[in-house]
Amino acid sequence: MEIIQDIVGVTSDFLWAKLLIVLLLSLGVFYTLFSRFVQIRWFKEMIVLLADKGTISTKGSKAVSSFQAFTISTASRVGTGNLAGVATAIAGGGPGAVFWMWLIALLGGASSFIESTLAQIYKVKDENGFRGGPAYYMEKGLNMRWLGIIFAVIITFCFGLVFNSVQSNTISLAFEEAFGMNRSFVGMILAILTAVIIFGGVHRVARVTQVIVPGMAILYLLLAIIVLLMNVTEIPGMIRLIFENAFGLREVVSGGVGAAIMMGIKRGLFSNEAGMGSAPNAAATAAVSHPVKQGFIQTLGVFTDTLLICSATAFLIILSGAYTTPDLTGIQLTQVALSEHVGSWASLFVAIAIFLFAFSSIVGNYYYGETNIEFIRKSKLSMTVYRVGVVAMVMFGAVSELNLVWSLADLFMGLMVIINLVAITLLSKVAIAALKDYEEQRKKGKDPVFYADSLPNVKGIDAWDVSPSKKKQAM
Repeated sequence: MEIIQDIVGVTSDFLWAKLLIVLLLSLGVFYTLFSRFVQIRWFKEMIVLLADKGTISTKGSKAVSSFQAFTISTASRVGTGNLAGVATAIAGGGPGAVFWMWLIALLGGASSFIESTLAQIYKVKDENGFRGGPAYYMEKGLNMRWLGIIFAVIITFCFGLVFNSVQSNTISLAFEEAFGMNRSFVGMILAILTAVIIFGGVHRVARVTQVIVPGMAILYLLLAIIVLLMNVTEIPGMIRLIFENAFGLREVVSGGVGAAIMMGIKRGLFSNEAGMGSAPNAAATAAVSHPVKQGFIQTLGVFTDTLLICSATAFLIILSGAYTTPDLTGIQLTQVALSEHVGSWASLFVAIAIFLFAFSSIVGNYYYGETNIEFIRKSKLSMTVYRVGVVAMVMFGAVSELNLVWSLADLFMGLMVIINLVAITLLSKVAIAALKDYEEQRKKGKDPVFYADSLPNVKGIDAWDVSPSKKKQAM
């Protein structure tokens, strides 16, 4: 096990220290400039679209409103990254890691816009409405089905197996801290619940978690606001500490500025998933009148996840000072920090919150894998093997050491990011062309509508109707 930890750790460190930090920041800047700061210019539109009732983009499909799409994506993003990931970042990189989480969220807003808009443009119809994602725009937009298959394999392994072990790891640690429960016992319970859900009855449970998770997120934010008000005089010093540590002006935790940058970006990306290629799988399912609408909604989801919920956790931890305690990291650091603010009951609250957040993510992660397995080939045997693998990894994660689980997550997350960023960079002109089409219609006071021929030089757009003028010509 130690040898595996070393190999995974070295490979992951190479990707993040040498390649991905430069790639994420440089391409985030590129997308921001190429889109003319879309994540800032159209922020008001993102808020307005939450009230959009949803329109049918193709005949016979059930429309999902923009607000429903927002709550679904928020439920998917909000999970262990917000509570445990932030704690891991601060423990390993100091308070300065928070600044780099903010930066990757701001730049990642543009990356999220590009990938989610592309997912909408190249989505396909199925018996339940629509499906799509990176594998689909790699096949239809780049004519590289082979690359789509590679991505589908990695995201299935990454989300369905590795990330689910991260979720169960965090749940078991939280319950051990709060209730003194044996982690193996917690793992068995989680494995059984997961098996029941993914082998049947998953739709009903998914609908319930989509209601519970946003509600729990709001409750968590309210608790964080109360703590901030209790410590209002310490807020200026906390903000100053974050910026000083971010640029190496003050050494607080070992590693200095390099650790702050690497941990902030890794944990920030794990939480908000911007540019990773995961959220587009969910974005493609929405039935909206224009692909750009879903691009805006997913960008708002990134901001909500990192700038609100992750910041809330970070503030709780920094104000408590618990991050300076040796060997205290992950979800247990968050529990200890919150307990110092409001009392021992906070540890129970965090345990329940992380169970709801993480377990709903297990369901969502499973679906990402299922969708991509179907992209490769529809096979009952493959799906059964995958489901058994998911249950096994849930059990494995619950009893494993935190470092190994997070290292595996970092490694495969890095591979996903590289492939997806290459694809969306090659297709970015298509997303920007769709944005220009949206902007032109908005200037005319219209509610933008997209058609298969709205981008005449783009091939592979199959799920959208042709424009009324084209229909008349055909007749």
